[in-house]
Amino acid sequence: MDLAKIRSDFPVFSYEIYGKPFIYLDSACMALKPKQVIEVMNEYYYEHPACGGRSVHKLGTKVTIRCDSARDRIRDFLSAENSNEIIFTRNTTEGINLVARCFDFQKNDVVLTTDREHNSNLAPWHLLKDLKGIKHEVLPSNEDNTFNLEAFEERMGKDVKMVSMVHTSNLEGYTIPAKEIIKIAHDHGALVMLDASQSTAHKKVNVTDLDVDFFCFSIHKMCGPTGMGILYGKYEQLKKLSPFIVGGDTVAETSYETTKYLDPPHRFEAGLQNYSGIMGSGAAIQYVGNIGMDNIAKHETKLNRIMTSKLDGIPQVHILGPKEPEKRAGIVSFTVDEMDSHDIAMILDEMANIMIRSGMHCVHSWFQSRGLNGSARASAYFYNTEEEAKIFGDTLQEIVEKVG
Repeated sequence: MDLAKIRSDFPVFSYEIYGKPFIYLDSACMALKPKQVIEVMNEYYYEHPACGGRSVHKLGTKVTIRCDSARDRIRDFLSAENSNEIIFTRNTTEGINLVARCFDFQKNDVVLTTDREHNSNLAPWHLLKDLKGIKHEVLPSNEDNTFNLEAFEERMGKDVKMVSMVHTSNLEGYTIPAKEIIKIAHDHGALVMLDASQSTAHKKVNVTDLDVDFFCFSIHKMCGPTGMGILYGKYEQLKKLSPFIVGGDTVAETSYETTKYLDPPHRFEAGLQNYSGIMGSGAAIQYVGNIGMDNIAKHETKLNRIMTSKLDGIPQVHILGPKEPEKRAGIVSFTVDEMDSHDIAMILDEMANIMIRSGMHCVHSWFQSRGLNGSARASAYFYNTEEEAKIFGDTLQEIVEKVG
């Protein structure tokens, strides 16, 4: 990859903070935006700021064509069979909630998750316990936070209706063996939904090969606009879901007494859509696809090795998750003896304009079950350099030596 050329695509890198360049290591939270995405979104507002899917005039038709093209591009990116399996949402959270609320769960149906789910894949099941009387069970991980496939297979039974799990964890970057999990779940008659926020942006995903039933991710984690997400679902499964939010654009026809709903995906895309966001999503998918998902994954692993080797040399630092950098993608989540994670993040920011995440990363349940008040998390992406990874490690060592 030509990093100099790639970084020139991101306007934010041309700015300095207090007269100094910055190092952005918070892409697991929010990826930066290239000009190719920004320009496509601005083009909508400048050149064709009309309503798609309703008006048949030239501006409206252009919007419809552009949005349909974005949906097709996302289908190709995921290797889905049908563009009608692609639903535009606001984010991963909305996609998971859509499935949770629209699937025909019955009392005592079991939903099985891992023990390190983001709140987006935990709170909806707690709500359904109250609303429908489902049962939510948590599968414990191995000591190194890897997935316990044997325990999973032992637990599976006919009472498990949905296996809903984080594909790649935002906690420490570990990716579960999704294909094996999906096969086991299907063998026992259960459906599988993956929270793919941290996987889709960083590695090649083929939903058809995985045979996954539902697959949710957020575009803002892959250089796209905020407030945009994707729910992929097998078409036969989407047709079984009841509508989520109903009204404009979800109906084929109505009378004073009845409503006939459209087929997926439109029955799940109520009201006026975020047209610029949809177009920007298509542009973001095209941008990362052109770089190459295998190239992105390899580069992230290289950066993780550098950061891990630096942190391994600091006795007070403890990295969460598997020891091998290859198993943690671009994420290095860590604690420091006698230091609060927020203090670490603020000192890095003040000392060297190094930006990381701190806290519980919306995985409160995992941290609280282990008596931890959070971690510091450095997360790299394809636009980060090896020099930045080294500076991060050296700066952290300096902080630990001075403060410790």
